[in-house]
Amino acid sequence: MMLDDSEASDAELIGRARGGDRGAFGRLLERHYGFVYRAAYRWCGRKADAEDIAQDVCVRLGRAIRDYRGNGAFTTWLYAMTLNASRDMIRKRARDTAKTEAFGTYALIAGEGPAEVQDPTEALWAAVRMLPDKQRDAVLLVYGEGLSHAAAAEVMAISEATVSWHIHEAKKRLKVLMRSAGKV
Repeated sequence: MMLDDSEASDAELIGRARGGDRGAFGRLLERHYGFVYRAAYRWCGRKADAEDIAQDVCVRLGRAIRDYRGNGAFTTWLYAMTLNASRDMIRKRARDTAKTEAFGTYALIAGEGPAEVQDPTEALWAAVRMLPDKQRDAVLLVYGEGLSHAAAAEVMAISEATVSWHIHEAKKRLKVLMRSAGKV
């Protein structure tokens, strides 16, 4: 007896999706879209960008699902895909911004200029987004997504000790950033 898609495990849905079952692929997307969106939002801090990143990940997943071999957790693989899509969007935005001479005026008109963050939690995440890539990724994975250092190491393709070091360095840097912003 075959389970309906809502009761099927990720492994079963992945197997069926790899075989071309669009319904299974759709159910897999439904099941994990919130996870992808949350990760993207923590990474970029803007709803519209997080939605764009999540949509990009859905497209990438459609092309890459056949390559998933199940060696690690599906969510770990999906998170790595989300981080890559987020980085790609940030790089593209940086290139586009560099082409705009009057960026300050443009950013203020578009509502993207520096705004005073009132919520202390959002102020902290805004500071996290200012960290160097590896530190930011480690903090987002461990504190944003609740992954263990070992799971974060798998996503980042580095050792667990290196994740711990990035977290340590990030905490020192965040303390300075939050003090300079008057948030500590």
